[in-house]
Amino acid sequence: MRQILSFIVVMLFCCCSADNEVKAQTTMDKMYITIGGQTQSATLVDNDATRELVAALQSAPLTVTLNDNNFEIWGPLGRSLTTNNEQMTAQPGDIVLYNGSNICIFYASNSWSYTRLGKIDGLSESELRTFLKAGQSNIAVTLSLTSGTTGIRSLSTNPSFKGEGNIYSLNGVKVKNPSKGIYIQNGKKVIL
Repeated sequence: MRQILSFIVVMLFCCCSADNEVKAQTTMDKMYITIGGQTQSATLVDNDATRELVAALQSAPLTVTLNDNNFEIWGPLGRSLTTNNEQMTAQPGDIVLYNGSNICIFYASNSWSYTRLGKIDGLSESELRTFLKAGQSNIAVTLSLTSGTTGIRSLSTNPSFKGEGNIYSLNGVKVKNPSKGIYIQNGKKVIL
């Protein structure tokens, strides 16, 4: 009886371990999309294009200008990514790569051959239309790996900035000519 119970425990452990390994391999990275001061998370699929995009975003956030196309906002990404096109019907919230160098973010459906990148998390179709500024043109869209939130608990003001030490944005990007805002200088949070 103990041998049978031991065997069952070992099999359950192996099955659970295999499930955890599959989950670890399919865990999706998050990307954040900021438009007009609002940020939404997106879950990325795991493919060559998203790995290349994440690698680019690790250096710095990427801001692109997108335009409406009656079912999506789209435009040049400013770089080419590896394509793995497949015929699909994109749904509201889907983020795809078109022609290897254009990003499309959908607020309605469309069928075409795309490389899937991910999907915006948790917004209804009407919320997507509002967030994506449907119907507008020259929409500034920032893609990043951080949501813009920080763990800052206190600030020190520095109204007479003297240029001492490097200045970094809250995302950790070095800033050469800071404008008014909150930054990190010499390891401290400052308001300029």
